[in-house]
Amino acid sequence: MRKMTRALFRFLVLFVIAGAAAHAGQAKFDVTGTWTFEVTTAQGAGTPTVTLKQDGETLTGHYSSGTLGEADLTGTVKGSDIRFTFTADLQGQSAPVSFTGTIESATAMKGSLDIASMLTGTFTGKKK
Repeated sequence: MRKMTRALFRFLVLFVIAGAAAHAGQAKFDVTGTWTFEVTTAQGAGTPTVTLKQDGETLTGHYSSGTLGEADLTGTVKGSDIRFTFTADLQGQSAPVSFTGTIESATAMKGSLDIASMLTGTFTGKKK
């Protein structure tokens, strides 16, 4: 019984240490500020401006481009993962837009985007 208790204790200690190490390995970034994106899709390319405000893991902001117009956005930042969405007005039709990416540093990110599940692309972002 004692051996079993020791083995269980060791397992629990290793489990806690592994969890703490995994959590500590996630980088924390604050993406608050103005970003210039380079977006590429099969329909063309653009350079929207994205203003972000981060509060913990919660993300709010504004997207501005000649193609998708102006829209407020919401999203999350978890470790180095970023995700945000907004609704664009495409010729009078509402189109959900989602950006999913990785924050590479305090001033750079990259990832992919999806527009209304009909058009996909990639993006890079640089903080101004």
